[in-house]
Amino acid sequence: MNIPQLSVFLENKPARLQSVLRVLAENAVNIKFLTIAEVKDFGILRMIVDKPEAAHAALRAGHFTCSLADVLAVALDDASGALLPLMETFASRGINIEYMYAFTDRHSAKAITIFRFEDAEAAKAVLMEGGYRLVKWVAPGELQA
Repeated sequence: MNIPQLSVFLENKPARLQSVLRVLAENAVNIKFLTIAEVKDFGILRMIVDKPEAAHAALRAGHFTCSLADVLAVALDDASGALLPLMETFASRGINIEYMYAFTDRHSAKAITIFRFEDAEAAKAVLMEGGYRLVKWVAPGELQA
């Protein structure tokens, strides 16, 4: 139920993102989801891609600082207030979230929230106990809610 996520450290300069995108395109890697968190001089590009191992190798060969990490994805109703009970569940159990991002899945009418946890196994146990549905990685780059 873990999903590989690629993170790339980028200087906050013109054309740095394009350089990453060029490497991925040249290696036929398709980006499924992405987010960028930035600070004044740098950013972290986080992506779910269809070929995470190949993307990681290609970017490292291109001298980008990058890493692969496991994240968890949770399917929630795409409705007002749907995230709040999940956050309350984590808070009541002392589960720390390192970061998160979300998107909607047009095929399932669900909101998919990607989480990176301090303790993924503890978070998984809490999610399962709470009846939450983890999104599965079913094929390269495909998520099943």
